[in-house]
Amino acid sequence: MQILNLKEVPHHLETLANWHHAQWSYLNPDRTLAERIDGMREHLTPDFIPTTFVAEEEKLLGSAGIIKYDMDTRKELTPWLEGVYVAPEFRRKGIGSKLVLHVMAQARINNIKTLYLYTTDREAFYDRLGWSTFEKTDYHGYPVIVMSVNL
Repeated sequence: MQILNLKEVPHHLETLANWHHAQWSYLNPDRTLAERIDGMREHLTPDFIPTTFVAEEEKLLGSAGIIKYDMDTRKELTPWLEGVYVAPEFRRKGIGSKLVLHVMAQARINNIKTLYLYTTDREAFYDRLGWSTFEKTDYHGYPVIVMSVNL
């Protein structure tokens, strides 16, 4: 398995956008798939934020990214880990952990001191990777856990 920057493999963009939309569109129901694709195109610019990393082994396995903010209600917290997704047939093989740790390492290299994320149901997963609960709140009508990690 290798972890690549989406900028190196832009042909994966639409697949990722479809995966992410299917997984999380309920949290932003007004956002269309076309808008998600357009938003992900920003990850192809030379800037570090936003960036998406993908896991690949002959085929696309999953993704994790870093963006300026992931909750429109908490723009003062920045930057955010986002889009941690592993295709169902490849889950529970450590791919998600490797992707998260890769984003954390890349953030550290880019002099980022703290990262944030939110999750509806993966608090224990991130806790094992060194993240701490920052707050529990509602986001667009759903309970979420905001977490942070000091790098």
